Amino acid sequence: MTSRTGFTLLSLAAVVLVGLNLRAGITSASALFHDLQLFLGYGPLIAALLPSIPTLVFAVAGAGTAWIARRIGLAGTIMLALSVLAVGLGFRAIPTTWALLAGTVAAMCGIALCNVAMPSFIRQHFAEKTSMMTGVYTVTMSVGATAASSLSVPLALAAGSPTLGLATWGFLALAGALAFVPFLMMARADKTKAAATETTTGKGINPFALLRTGRGLVITGLFSVQSLMAYAIMSWLPSVLISRSMSPADAGVILGVLQLVSIPATMLSLWMVNKRNMLRGAIMMCSISVGLGLAGLLVLPLGLAWLCAVAMGIGFSIFPLVLLIISQSGDTAEETTAMSTLAQSVGYLVATSGPFGMGLLYAASESWTLPILLLIGVACIQLCLGIAASSYRKNAPRRSAA
Repeated sequence: MTSRTGFTLLSLAAVVLVGLNLRAGITSASALFHDLQLFLGYGPLIAALLPSIPTLVFAVAGAGTAWIARRIGLAGTIMLALSVLAVGLGFRAIPTTWALLAGTVAAMCGIALCNVAMPSFIRQHFAEKTSMMTGVYTVTMSVGATAASSLSVPLALAAGSPTLGLATWGFLALAGALAFVPFLMMARADKTKAAATETTTGKGINPFALLRTGRGLVITGLFSVQSLMAYAIMSWLPSVLISRSMSPADAGVILGVLQLVSIPATMLSLWMVNKRNMLRGAIMMCSISVGLGLAGLLVLPLGLAWLCAVAMGIGFSIFPLVLLIISQSGDTAEETTAMSTLAQSVGYLVATSGPFGMGLLYAASESWTLPILLLIGVACIQLCLGIAASSYRKNAPRRSAA
């Protein structure tokens, strides 16, 4: 095995480990919300606050990623992030409400840093295979999310408490952090190379200054609307179905169908980009599919809810396409990190309004019709922004010989 092949495999393993971690810390808690409330005895205010922590922290903590990366490099930033994630998840083992909240905030800070840094890391180490590796990254995120939601309850039962069950996911984050030790060692061994790649990330670029450019506005807008759409649907789809007399168990299955469909749909959308250079077509497919799925919730019989979930699952595969646009939107790694910082910090802040706004509209109208119609409107905006953003994607630069 050549040194280049070994380095490529190491980089691939690092991407996979990060992907597995980035949703496991969220969905593992979601599966145990009811058990955690019974075990810790906190009230409805805390119960409502917990699901809102991720997007709020993503917006705030993600904004500092470029600043951190300038000082310790991309690999150092990701290793720090995974270490913070591991500590935060482990802290949730303490059986108190304040430990659950503090650990969740810390863990989400770690995820926020990884969210922003990974597109640049993929561009830096897989410049000629950015589309493929973005697919690997996002698929492993979905696999991690599905595994965590499925295994959290059995782990909690085996551990003897839901808080200990949550903490076990910290070992996965620790493994991810250790995977980045070789990257730090290589950077220190060759300071000249590190200065030309890692430590210059984001140098001299104010991410929020990009809002004054058309590219920055369009890409940030696209990330914002797709995030709002995803979090609104994931938060309220079971409630929409239950309001139409579906059992909670069946509503959960429908949500699972959506998540499962999004995995092969992601592969399909990235295949369209990789093999057919159809980024715009893939974005149109995703936006139209999610709009049709939402419309189906209003007009189709309840027995066809699975079909709506399939359509929305296809629509959810726009996420890796947006990451791909971000990772290839700049000429340098520092431009990519700046764009990622801007799009994700603003986007997740906007996404927070999705679940909250839908809940308010439902409470005011006592019907899901208006919230769903507004989401269909958001899908139309996503379509327009996606078509515009596809023109900002640049060809991935070729890596120079080592």
